[in-house]
Amino acid sequence: MTKPPRHFFAPLASGAPEPIRELPVKLERMIHFVPAHNEKLRARVGDMAKQVDVILANLEDAIAADAKEAARAGAIEMGKSFDFASAGVGYWSRINALNSPWHLDDVTELVANIGNQLDVIMVPKVEGPWDIHYMDQLLALLEAKHNVKKPILLHAILETAQGVANVEAIAGASPRMHGICLGPADLAASRKMKTTRVGGGHPGYKVISDPVEGEAQRASAQQDLWHYTFARMVDACVMHGIKPMYGPFGDFADEAACEQQFRNAYLMGCVGAWTLHPSQVAIAKRVFTPEVEEVKLAKRMLDAMPDGTGVALVDGKMLDDATWKQAKVIVDLAKLVASKEPEMKAAYGL
Repeated sequence: MTKPPRHFFAPLASGAPEPIRELPVKLERMIHFVPAHNEKLRARVGDMAKQVDVILANLEDAIAADAKEAARAGAIEMGKSFDFASAGVGYWSRINALNSPWHLDDVTELVANIGNQLDVIMVPKVEGPWDIHYMDQLLALLEAKHNVKKPILLHAILETAQGVANVEAIAGASPRMHGICLGPADLAASRKMKTTRVGGGHPGYKVISDPVEGEAQRASAQQDLWHYTFARMVDACVMHGIKPMYGPFGDFADEAACEQQFRNAYLMGCVGAWTLHPSQVAIAKRVFTPEVEEVKLAKRMLDAMPDGTGVALVDGKMLDDATWKQAKVIVDLAKLVASKEPEMKAAYGL
């Protein structure tokens, strides 16, 4: 059973804010993770805010068990000490998993203390829509109790086989759903994949050419372990009007491979990625910002078909309604970038 359509956007608690019907239009190219218990990194939040689109206070993986409470307190301190909204930067937190001993205190204390500052809660290891339904109801009760003015959104991490199997239902589980991101390390473990890499390809996962008589060496090409999951996730998100994103890339030293993984995600429809190290911020910004020449070509395409119908030629290539829509995706993203970055607005000619 699903809720009747008339009930889907009703508040789940008396006094809770009205659920949103459309996601806010925001640039979220990089979700920059900050270990919230680290005082030195928290002190740099003002400088980080000038470089990234979203800052996330991390409470889950990579935070030791004896630092969990300090991380939660640090996330609250960050939310109180810096005006993210005025800086044009999103403020998120990744909480601990629903079955962990820290989960309930994470949610209740974050909402009680910084519910009006927090844009998104990232929920790890979401297995099905029931996890989102639980978070939806809990947040509504807490928002009502603490007079939170706007609904806190939810971003699910896809990192179990069951989650992948239920991704369409997860994407449509609540008006709070902001998006879904891929968590390749936990997903690899859940699937019992034979890799210890966090994202990216694997030299053992490849295709080889047919044998040629007299030639010992056969050409090969490394393949993308995550292509299938990306495609399922992107389709589920787009179907429900939420945002697909790539998650972590663990090898900080291999910037070329990180860039290629981010670019694969970008080309397939993802709008951003996690950045776990300062070196990855520039990579994410470069990849998830459309190139100047690409935008100029897309603008010419739109100009050639002002009403989006018919047929036209641009640079010797045929355009029709479908290519017009493709061009509009690029120009719309460029306008969003231009609204935040004056230098890109000038470069795009917008």
